[in-house]
Amino acid sequence: MRYVAFLRAVNVGGANKVSMADLRTMFADIGFADAKTLLATGNVVFTATGSDAELASKLREETKKRFGLETDYMVRTSDEIAAVLKNNPFPQEALDDPGHLVVLFASGEAVDGGESKLREAILGREYFRCGSRDFYFVYPDGIGTSKLTVKMIERHLGVRVTGRNWNTVQKIHAALT
Repeated sequence: MRYVAFLRAVNVGGANKVSMADLRTMFADIGFADAKTLLATGNVVFTATGSDAELASKLREETKKRFGLETDYMVRTSDEIAAVLKNNPFPQEALDDPGHLVVLFASGEAVDGGESKLREAILGREYFRCGSRDFYFVYPDGIGTSKLTVKMIERHLGVRVTGRNWNTVQKIHAALT
C-alpha cells in the first residue's frame, strides 16, 4: 500500500535538521519500498504494509536511533489523502489562496470540547474545521504573523499535529498516484 509520512517539526528554524537523502536511506533500510521525499519539510511517500500507527511507531523509533531526534510522524494512506482533498470544507480558499489554507495532520482525534475552546481562543481572522484526524485551517492574513500557532492548536485540541499548505497536499497526492 502507498503511504505518506509527515514528519513533525523537522528542518524548521535551524533545529531538527534531517537531510532528505538520509531520510530516504532510512526508509529503505527499514524495508519501506519506493521512498521519495517531497520538498525539504519531511514528506515521504513510500510503499509498505501495516497500520498507520505501526508504521508511525517504527519510524519514530528509527529516527531516534539513527538521528538522535525525537519527532512524531503522521502517516496516511493514499486513499486518506484523496479524501482530504475531496472533503475540503474551504474549496474557494483552495482556489483563491492555497498557500494560506493549511491541513493539519493529527496524531488522533481532537478531545471533546477542544474545537469550541480553540474557536474561543482565536484572536485573529483565522478559521478552521476539524475532520476526524485531519484539520483544515485558513490563515487569511498569513501564517507567519498569526497568533494561532501549532502549540496553541495542540493545547486546545489535545493532539499532536503537523501542517502542510494546500499546494503541498496536492503535490503529495500527485506523488501517491
